[in-house]
Amino acid sequence: MPAQAAGTVRLGDLVVQRMGFGAMRVTGAGVWGPPRDREAAKRLLRRALELGVNFLDTADSYGPDVSEETIAEALHPYPQGLVIGTKGGFTRPGRSWRADGRPEHLRAAIDGSLERLRLARIDLYQFHTPDARVPFAESIGALAEAQRAGKIRHIGLSNVSLAQLEEARRMVSVVSVQNEYNLGDRASEDVLAACARHGIAFIPWYPLGAGSVLRSAKVKRVAMRHGATPAQIALAWLLAHSPVMLPIPGTGSIAHLEENVGAAALRLSAEDLAALG
Repeated sequence: MPAQAAGTVRLGDLVVQRMGFGAMRVTGAGVWGPPRDREAAKRLLRRALELGVNFLDTADSYGPDVSEETIAEALHPYPQGLVIGTKGGFTRPGRSWRADGRPEHLRAAIDGSLERLRLARIDLYQFHTPDARVPFAESIGALAEAQRAGKIRHIGLSNVSLAQLEEARRMVSVVSVQNEYNLGDRASEDVLAACARHGIAFIPWYPLGAGSVLRSAKVKRVAMRHGATPAQIALAWLLAHSPVMLPIPGTGSIAHLEENVGAAALRLSAEDLAALG
């Protein structure tokens, strides 16, 4: 299947295809409220699995709750080998985003995700974003507590610095880091390098730079050489850049989903990589 062309990466003792799917956009506009066509959103999720995708990324704040609920409606009972990663610690009061890393909030968030996803244990639970009002170690401690209780299998981080990654690694086994990263924004290069050293999967959010990467002249030139789309080139570059890279392009369109997964089979030459910089 198309997603398998990119190979695999480990999430602790789990193995997933290196082309995942970000389920943020199976919600309403602005990642708020229900999708305009819920049945279409469920067909999109099922199509991702048909294409060989076996890692889905979501969060309790997408909707909020809607993404997790839609995944369960579309796919439960889940097929063997499917890994669902969700996140908590970023709330949506109104349409705004607000960090909440309090242990009591994270405990309630984990229980809520378990219920919405209809799971007895979450394969990958990621701390969505550090909260400046709460000591980082206290937030990670809440995840460690949930792991000991059997509610989550593996712990991941999101939106963290290198120092925060190392602090968390002194407390728990970290299997993934999800930071913004793409051809045009490589500010997390140091975190990616640390993930590669330690065998930690790196999940780049905004892998297409919210569309900015697609407007790059150099990306368009390489795309023309391959008869591919700019999105496919940007995703193929991520896959070529690091063996621990696990892109999760999200979309509400089956056509775009198929286009994105098609990038798994693209192989960029040394000339291509040099041109992309």
